[in-house]
Amino acid sequence: MGLGDEPKPVIRRMAEELGVHHEAVRNAIRQDEADTGERDDILTTAERAEPAARRKENAQLKQANEVLRTASAFFAAQLDPTRPR
Repeated sequence: MGLGDEPKPVIRRMAEELGVHHEAVRNAIRQDEADTGERDDILTTAERAEPAARRKENAQLKQANEVLRTASAFFAAQLDPTRPR
């Protein structure tokens, strides 16, 4: 039984001691339980970060492809000066 399963007064007391809202403590506990494999009904921190990492990687790949396209056109023109630009 994780701390997220404890009675509400315990979490409320912890939140008061920390000076934060009780839902912040409850959510942090749930997230830790997911990250340590104690629960599987919410995404782990790594799973939450994955889509953003994929978007960043995709943007970098698109930028690299554009650089390669430009370089390819440049070198093709250098090899065949009669080719239209």
